[in-house]
Amino acid sequence: MSEWPTLQTWMNWFTPERVAAGMRAALVLFGGWVLVRVAVRITGRVVGARIDPQRAQIARGLVRSILGALVVLMALDQVGVHLGVLMGAAGVLSVAVGFASQTAASNLISGLFLTLERPFKVGDVLRLNDGLSGAILSVDMLSIKLRTFDNLLVRVPNEDLIKTRFTNLSHFPIRRVDLQIGVAYKEDLERVRSILDRIADANPLCMTEPEPLFLFQGYGDSALLFQYSVWGERSRYVELRNSMYQEIKQSFDDEGIEIPFPHVSIYSGSVTEPIPLRIVDSPDHPKDS
Repeated sequence: MSEWPTLQTWMNWFTPERVAAGMRAALVLFGGWVLVRVAVRITGRVVGARIDPQRAQIARGLVRSILGALVVLMALDQVGVHLGVLMGAAGVLSVAVGFASQTAASNLISGLFLTLERPFKVGDVLRLNDGLSGAILSVDMLSIKLRTFDNLLVRVPNEDLIKTRFTNLSHFPIRRVDLQIGVAYKEDLERVRSILDRIADANPLCMTEPEPLFLFQGYGDSALLFQYSVWGERSRYVELRNSMYQEIKQSFDDEGIEIPFPHVSIYSGSVTEPIPLRIVDSPDHPKDS
């Protein structure tokens, strides 16, 4: 059984040369950490003024990684660990690390393609193929971070964005609001359309160009179905949608336009003869009708 090192053994190991090397390595780490922070901040200011925030964030990450690795190598060199030794160790671990880093490498390459293609930027709102929506908080080398509308943080790997379909809801400055509406069969659609046009003209959030769109969609079970679409600023999409629905309901009530609810007509084998009903006030006194 091996014995614990004695105090004399520790004192023999901590020679003045080794203590001095350790102090030099600590100074290199501290000074390098300060320089890396300064370099990253300068990079953000210089690059951020020329390119979009997405690329500026990736540039800061690259500067931080490269300079940080150089500082660590310089600190290791102070304590006698040279680059040749590190390369030998890296060769031994390369096979194991290679299998473990396949996903990371795929995400890194996918992030480079996304950076070149630029389908989105920080601040845009994405809707993924699974229905998840959120605003982009950061675009990193391996993934993007989304904040959902119920204030949750979601990490999406870059590889998933390359392989799946997503929708950028805030790419263009204006957006169309599609309103799904149904009215009773007895209503005049031309009169309904004129009322909707009057509502759109009076709404300050609704744009006059492009013009509103009236699209008849078919005959529903209990209503005439159509879509009325208006255009507005992207940033006020929800406000425009809510205000239009509220004003349509109020105007239809004022004009006597019926918005029907689903109902079913029942026949007893003949179109003209009604179904006989029995109205019962109490179990002891039935009434026929």
